[in-house]
Amino acid sequence: MIAIGIDIGGTKIAIGLVDEAGSVIAQHSLHTDPAQTPSQLLHQTAQTINRLLETNSISPSEVKGIGVGAPGPLDAQHGRLDSPPNLPAWHGFGVVEELRKHFGAFPIHFQNDATAATLAEKWLGAAQNVDNFIFITISTGIGAGIYMHGRLITGTSGNAGDVGFMMIEPGAAGTEGYWEQIASGTAIARQASELLGRPVHTKEAFDLAAEGEPSMRELIDLTYRRLGMGCVSLINTLDPEMIVIGGGVSQIGEPLLEGIRDYVSQHALSPAGRRTLIVPAALNQNAGLIGAASLVHQAY
Repeated sequence: MIAIGIDIGGTKIAIGLVDEAGSVIAQHSLHTDPAQTPSQLLHQTAQTINRLLETNSISPSEVKGIGVGAPGPLDAQHGRLDSPPNLPAWHGFGVVEELRKHFGAFPIHFQNDATAATLAEKWLGAAQNVDNFIFITISTGIGAGIYMHGRLITGTSGNAGDVGFMMIEPGAAGTEGYWEQIASGTAIARQASELLGRPVHTKEAFDLAAEGEPSMRELIDLTYRRLGMGCVSLINTLDPEMIVIGGGVSQIGEPLLEGIRDYVSQHALSPAGRRTLIVPAALNQNAGLIGAASLVHQAY
């Protein structure tokens, strides 16, 4: 059986057909043109799905369902986006209701994109052998998914894991001090640009720090501490076996992981917490699509 995965993002909608082994059979993406309404974009999404099914000779009877991952805040229970910052035109829009106009015969699953990615990491990724873990994505912002006692923790409205708005360091860096305001990829680039007086991308900030540029070394060391602080708060609260780190900033690799591990090993409350495994996500390629499809293929 095939799952249709739809990953709604700030700049594109990724669409794919994913089999029960987690292999992406076919995929396509649409630019989320702000000049088009959500209804128009989902109409194009439906056309793309039908074309993919036809091209790959997949009949409706072979489709198990549709999984949709989308940015929060959202209302998973009612299938709508509430107020995602990067998709202002979609505020209050009923995604599931709109898709049912095109695919009324298919079950439709709808969750926060970080939650969907968490389920995918359990299914095929870094957390296959653990039943208590937190997936953290560090990218434009910071988000998370929580998997405890063998199941996803989604909360009342599907917004559990919105950890980017944990208060970490009040007043830091000219912000209110929420985690994603001071430690996300966006925050790192902003602070680096301010320090060097020119536009600096996130990766360049890490590269300059590795080369020994003093202000960048200080900023990146501070970033590791801030990321570690957030992880310690989650470890002390939820007591996971593992934290899986994904998102664009995770591509920095071992230096980032070691920086977080070092802070956690010193500052988590319990000895078990200080030994929490900090590992990279395994599904960075097509993570959104596989995450959306996992909502169909996996129990949660």
